[in-house]
Amino acid sequence: MQWNLLIKTHIEWGRLDSALLLYRKMRELGVPHDGFTFPIVNKAVLMIGDGVRYAGVLHSLAIQMGFGLDLYFGNTMIELYVKCGCFSYARKLFDEMCDRDLITWTSMISGYVSQGNVTSGFSLFNEMRMELEPNSVTMLAMLQGGCCFETSIYGRQLHAYVIKNGLLSHGAVENSILRMYAKLGTGEEVEDFFRELDRRDVVTWNICISYYTSRGDVVKVRDLFKEMQGEVAPSIETLTIVISALAIHGILSQGESLHGLAIKSGLRDDVLQTSLLDFYAKCAKLESADKLFREIRDRNCITCGAMMFGLIQNGYIHEAVGVFRQIQAAGLDPGAEILRNLIDAFANLGALKLGQAVHGCIIRKSFYGTEECHTHLETSVINMYIRCGSISTARVCFNGMVLKDVVAWTSMIEGYGSHGLGFEALKLFDLMTRQGIKPNSVTFLSLLSACSHSGLVTEGCSAFYSMKWRYGIEPDLDHYTCLVDLLARCGKLKEALAVILKMLAFPDSRIFGALLSGSRIYSNIELGQYAAQRLLELEPDNVGYFTLLSNTQASVRQWDEVEEIRRTMKENDLKKKPGWSCIEAKGLIHGFVSGDNSHHHIEEIYEVLGCLSSWLNFATCCTGMVNSDYSATKRLNSF
Repeated sequence: MQWNLLIKTHIEWGRLDSALLLYRKMRELGVPHDGFTFPIVNKAVLMIGDGVRYAGVLHSLAIQMGFGLDLYFGNTMIELYVKCGCFSYARKLFDEMCDRDLITWTSMISGYVSQGNVTSGFSLFNEMRMELEPNSVTMLAMLQGGCCFETSIYGRQLHAYVIKNGLLSHGAVENSILRMYAKLGTGEEVEDFFRELDRRDVVTWNICISYYTSRGDVVKVRDLFKEMQGEVAPSIETLTIVISALAIHGILSQGESLHGLAIKSGLRDDVLQTSLLDFYAKCAKLESADKLFREIRDRNCITCGAMMFGLIQNGYIHEAVGVFRQIQAAGLDPGAEILRNLIDAFANLGALKLGQAVHGCIIRKSFYGTEECHTHLETSVINMYIRCGSISTARVCFNGMVLKDVVAWTSMIEGYGSHGLGFEALKLFDLMTRQGIKPNSVTFLSLLSACSHSGLVTEGCSAFYSMKWRYGIEPDLDHYTCLVDLLARCGKLKEALAVILKMLAFPDSRIFGALLSGSRIYSNIELGQYAAQRLLELEPDNVGYFTLLSNTQASVRQWDEVEEIRRTMKENDLKKKPGWSCIEAKGLIHGFVSGDNSHHHIEEIYEVLGCLSSWLNFATCCTGMVNSDYSATKRLNSF
């Protein structure tokens, strides 16, 4: 008894190695074992996490010492085999046991469920009922198994069985039934069962709030959270769930209130902090997000990924790359989502070499081997090559994809369109439909944009027609905007105006912007003034539209009107933000703003630009002549 107690104490203190050393010493001294010795040692082996090495040895030793038929030992041995992944040994022991109690049956049923073999678990449950009636622990395992089906039929049957056998009084069983309905049932079933419960603990509320969060019903989430506070105090998990719901919809004020509640209640862990960080990033409050990021001591890839995603979404690409370098410096292994965010960052910067390096890292880590994320990753890689101007490499990656979903096809079609390869986009769309992939509304948006950029009026109109009448997709405002842009670019301004006047959707500034742009190209001042008037009614503070109208007036030499527009812009303090661009050189990103002289190589840059400008002017004046400026070439090569 003293040895058993000593070994058990070491296990409770977490000193598992010393517990096993004590057992070894006990055997060396020849201390007799009793019915509790092996179950205690089994617990130590189970907690070590490397039980495969010891399980068979302990089982054989127990049989040799006469404990092979002991029920308590047999139950702990089944649990050990199941949790070590040796399920066949667990079943063999179960079949050989002369005496089996409720724990024996429940352990085996739970093993089948955890293994994913729910059908065998249900069969064993039916066998068990011929000998014993299940208890609440058995029903918890069965309800967990019921969630593995695609329908709630089996879950409803278990619910009825629980009521019939008087097991519904257990709170854990009630929560498992609610979780089953939340996963497989209807909203009405979830709400009805939730309202039927007399005792609702924090877990009950969390399940229900999580259900409505997954459905995107933020109003219901807020109402439930407010109602919950009248019954039980919210937990860290509650706040994490509610913050996630508010983040999706960007409801800043209520998220800040929850943050204050968490501070007052002393509820704080890294998961909640990461959820708050993600919330502030999605609400474009990057200062708050960065503050939380710095407060988290043990940053993992999830925390860093949330910060990276927020920075990328708000246009802070350089800072996102900086966070990735922190991940590398900390020795963390970036997961698939981190690398996907990084690929998106380099795509926004147009950093081809850096993007290629990440692509190589993805291939080496074999992320493509997992079905869950490989298609998303490959699509991000394709988008990166498209945005960095390497359309041929994007097509090679696309052809190499094993599984191409509609997003991948649409991305490639959009890529051809953005590179002015409208015919290639049409060919790919045809191949897509012949392979049985059904296009969606985004696919047609990309196809119409491709036709617009390539001036393919007939093909674009045909695609617009087939979208509605062949594929049953109702065009929305974005599709009409693409169609108007297509017609306006090709000079069919009357037809473009007719589309705007006839469509059911209410026109916005983008569609009139497309019409104004076409009017400027073809010097249709009357239509341009009409489009500009509508634009300024919709967005009176958009300086870009004032500039476009000014350029339209200037194209037909209406200088008085140009002066009037510029005076209006000045009176309303409307200033156009300066344009910026960046280039990648030797693994570094160099950003440039219009009129900026802060770059440390600015003198050499302007000198090379001057050489290029002179070279181009000379080539333009002397068409047909080939002349190379040796000094300019030398400067370019050295730079």
